[in-house]
Amino acid sequence: MKKSVSFILSMLLMLSLVLAACSSQTAGDNNGAPAPTADAKASADGAGGGGAPVTIKIFAQQDANTDLATNSFSKMAEQKFNIKFEWQTVPFDGAAEKRQISLASGDYPDLYMLIPWVDNFSQTDILRYSQQGVILPLDDLINQYAPNVKAALDKYPYFKAMNTAPDGKIYGLTQLIECYHCSFPNKMWINSSWLKKLNLQMPTTLDQYKQVLEAFKTKDPNGNGKADEVPLSGSIEDYGVHIIPYFMNGFIYDDDKTYLLLNNGKVDVAANKAEWKQGLQFVKSMYDEGLIDKGAFTQNATALKKIGDNADAQILGSSAAMHPYIFVTGGSDNSKTYDPVPPLTGPNAGYATYNYPSDPGATFVLTNKASKEAQIAAIKLVDYMFTQEGQIRGHFGEEGKDWRKPKDGDVAVEKSATPLLATIPTPTGEKPHNSAWGAMAQYFQPKSFRDSWVAATDLYDTTGYERRLQEATHLYDGKQPKEVFPHWAIWIDPSTADEAAMLKTNIKNYIDQNALQFVTGAKDLNKDWDAYVAGLDKLNLKRYLDIMQQSYDKAFKK
Repeated sequence: MKKSVSFILSMLLMLSLVLAACSSQTAGDNNGAPAPTADAKASADGAGGGGAPVTIKIFAQQDANTDLATNSFSKMAEQKFNIKFEWQTVPFDGAAEKRQISLASGDYPDLYMLIPWVDNFSQTDILRYSQQGVILPLDDLINQYAPNVKAALDKYPYFKAMNTAPDGKIYGLTQLIECYHCSFPNKMWINSSWLKKLNLQMPTTLDQYKQVLEAFKTKDPNGNGKADEVPLSGSIEDYGVHIIPYFMNGFIYDDDKTYLLLNNGKVDVAANKAEWKQGLQFVKSMYDEGLIDKGAFTQNATALKKIGDNADAQILGSSAAMHPYIFVTGGSDNSKTYDPVPPLTGPNAGYATYNYPSDPGATFVLTNKASKEAQIAAIKLVDYMFTQEGQIRGHFGEEGKDWRKPKDGDVAVEKSATPLLATIPTPTGEKPHNSAWGAMAQYFQPKSFRDSWVAATDLYDTTGYERRLQEATHLYDGKQPKEVFPHWAIWIDPSTADEAAMLKTNIKNYIDQNALQFVTGAKDLNKDWDAYVAGLDKLNLKRYLDIMQQSYDKAFKK
């Protein structure tokens, strides 16, 4: 994944802020949005109009199991909206570069429809190409032809903020995916079978957790007579598998993305505070005692999974991960032994990292190559994906083949929700059905919609995995700070966008590199801390915070 997955994955998920308003909803007729008006229903039903089909040249990402040209959802959409698609498809690998090449060449399509965790238009891209006139504002199209999109923008303020550029216009749409488990990505999973064997309790504090890791290291919980246990591991590859943020949240809030804090509307940085130093000292103490796998700070997710799937004996005691299938193969015996560790209480806090699960930027973008007819047909198409019918058909596929309606005994992933649908797994050995756009169509999935998916009640079976993640996330939800810097909804003024991007990159890389050096001993936390803080200042941290404060104030203090 380009971005979590679970993003998650996913990444990527997972809610406070926006999700707090959604948590009491149940599955409705339109994915949690207000009931559509008569105009909305007309938009969904009769968008295409008569006459010859409208040609839309569309750029999209396509995996090996999908043929968008022959896909049954593509064919249904063509018929429903009187469209003729001309596909320009690219594989996931190199998708971002191919999109940039298409734009630079001048031979770009009418429409880009992208998968956010593969590649999307960043906010900087949107500002650049809108100023050049390459991409079109969508406001009039939304107001006239997309009532379901408009309802979603009105109902979910953060979604509207994510899509609205500094000039007040909407130049592209991102997906609204309230993936609950993705919203709290920095989870910790522990081998509960080892806890039971060693007669240990689930830890609730940092010190208790360290004591558990010491027992994993020294008391041979896998019973093979070898000191081969890896008490704790992680990865550097993806958001949500990093070790430091989970522990840092016992000292000071760590969002694992920007390191920015928000206190009474004031933007600040966490990584130069005394509490940050304390957090690094704690992680270093575990590293020095051999409780943390040294590869956790250098290995990718594939290497981490080799530890979790070790064939000779189970050797992994605990791992940081958004979800356990990142570090162990789903359905294996090993995968059934890991349970979530709640946020641990430290000397100053016991936070959980929160992130809004939708990606900022845009996955639906119309260009100046699109005719007026193509613009209208395209916006009606995406508006259909903001209905429950369109979302299910576009994302999941055909009823009876890819999904089914609930039956007696089915339980929604959130037990209080009314079951809406159950997916039908593709039988082993059977080819994928090529009947949906999958993640490319995942435009409107508020928490109420996702809560209504049916999942098995056995948490440790692959069919109960969504429930396992949902219940794990309940342990984290509510532990985020009252204020979280909403980086996902912050647009930087075009006049400072390039400067802010450079400052952000330099500052984040500096914090990441120094955290690793302090933990591994390449730098001394006592001798080198002051120089580290001074180095942050030399990177013009004050200017960066000023830009972020101005951007936050413009977006939220109106």
